[in-house]
Amino acid sequence: MSFSPPSNLSGISKSLGPGILLAAACIGGSHLMSSTTAGARFGFSLVGLILLTNLLKYPFLLAGTRFTSATGLSLLEGFQKRNKFYLPIYLITGLITGTLTIAAVSFISGLLLTNIPIFSNLAAMDLAIAVLVICSLILLIGEYKALDRISKILVILLTLLTGFAVISLLMKGPVGNISSSWLTPNTSPWTLSNLSFLIPLMGWMPGPVELCIWPSLWMFSRSKDSDHIASVSEAEFDFNLGYIITVITSMFFVILGAYTMYGSGEGMFTGSGVGFAQNLIKLYTEAIGNWARWIIIPAAFAAMFSTTLTCLDAYPRSISSAQGLLQRKDKGHGSLKRERRRDKTWIVFHVFTALTALLIAKTGGVTVKDFVFGAMTGSFLTAPLFAWMSMDTINSSLVTKNYRYGRILKYLSWLGIAFLSIFSILFISNSFLGVGVN
Repeated sequence: MSFSPPSNLSGISKSLGPGILLAAACIGGSHLMSSTTAGARFGFSLVGLILLTNLLKYPFLLAGTRFTSATGLSLLEGFQKRNKFYLPIYLITGLITGTLTIAAVSFISGLLLTNIPIFSNLAAMDLAIAVLVICSLILLIGEYKALDRISKILVILLTLLTGFAVISLLMKGPVGNISSSWLTPNTSPWTLSNLSFLIPLMGWMPGPVELCIWPSLWMFSRSKDSDHIASVSEAEFDFNLGYIITVITSMFFVILGAYTMYGSGEGMFTGSGVGFAQNLIKLYTEAIGNWARWIIIPAAFAAMFSTTLTCLDAYPRSISSAQGLLQRKDKGHGSLKRERRRDKTWIVFHVFTALTALLIAKTGGVTVKDFVFGAMTGSFLTAPLFAWMSMDTINSSLVTKNYRYGRILKYLSWLGIAFLSIFSILFISNSFLGVGVN
């Protein structure tokens, strides 16, 4: 694939999809939960950390898009060619994190549905199961085309409604004094005791590093759907558009949290999961007004439904691709009938394992905080490994020199690996070795 600037709208429109799907996957748990809670608990003091995390993860999440558009290979193929251990590592980790993540995001979706009167008397866990079943049917019947169309609509809806909420709130003003929270918040986040919040925040901000695989695989389906092979510039335009949307919306949710709940954010995760969902909707309605309740509930649900849908597609798709490559049956691009059948088998498998995880959580009394933050923490602790794998592959001889990362992205990659590694070591030392615990 040759490099050419995105000079015409036709090429750009035919390439749009994988980057938007990445945004749909990211604007969920990390934004609805972590960003709003960051603003509610610490005001604007964590804005710098959120933006820094987005910046330092950028080269790793970009790697799949750059690699595939430059080589015509999936990033998983690159892993296999680059190092014989990379692909098995991804497969094992993906099986574990995929189950936890799909279960977690469907759980939040179920919680949000309890705000609708006709669902209010139903258990959140039962609603989460219904969401999983509906998402699986969409993917099993409609495949990539349905995923692409639905996710684009949900991302546009969510972004516009959240932006409207923020504008309304900025005009109305904060409920408390947040001007000093930039430097001297009521509660400092920069303590070892707050690592249990900071690590999950960074783990899913804007998403786990292993998401670098997903746009790479979606590009093949998008190419088949649009009958157009994206150039490097077209593919990266799509990725950057999706990435900008995730960064902007993360700031939207911080503002919503800070303006409506600063000083009382500690209570966002107390009580039952249903209590969390009610607090979240309250946050929105206080921003705009009670009249907007039936606009805000769909917007919040759209965020989590799009995340559930994209995760339920991407984890099985990537694991199916890895299986095909390891067994040397195919390239895992999803172009063959047997590949699509295998993808669907893995979707059913992930639905079953996620349902099992939800039922175990239900019987064990696991709260929404435990469930989701556990998945976020796992994503962060594996981030340095996947960051290295993606950086090592994109800068290898598999990619022609003019498409490898330049000086700025290479420096940013090394800074990102150091950042992720240091925080991971600090978290492990604090959690398991008692470092910093009084």
